[in-house]
Amino acid sequence: SWVPALDIWETEDELVYAFDLPGIPEDKIDVEFEDGSLTVSAERERTEKHSDDRYYRFERRFGSFTRTIGLPQGVDESSISADYSDGVLEVHVRKPEQQKPRRIQLGGGANATIEGEATQK
Repeated sequence: SWVPALDIWETEDELVYAFDLPGIPEDKIDVEFEDGSLTVSAERERTEKHSDDRYYRFERRFGSFTRTIGLPQGVDESSISADYSDGVLEVHVRKPEQQKPRRIQLGGGANATIEGEATQK
């Protein structure tokens, strides 16, 4: 198994995850989103080349990999897009809107009063 190189950067509106996947056809790459996690998996197949009179060196990794990355809270499937070009898979994730604190009114309106008794010990 192997794990491709991954770069992550942030823009004002999104997070970008870039995976180096040279030599892998697009139809061999899977990108899934489940329970707040992004999972990328793929398989690179080795093309065998043999020669009786030459020595070949094989250093590139082959086989399948799976990599799972946790995404920020509040991200949903509609905020994720992916592009594959020149051996690089870029997954763009729009940042979720920051939840703002809500003011809770007491009672039924603006003139609500909190009643209670003060005791001293």
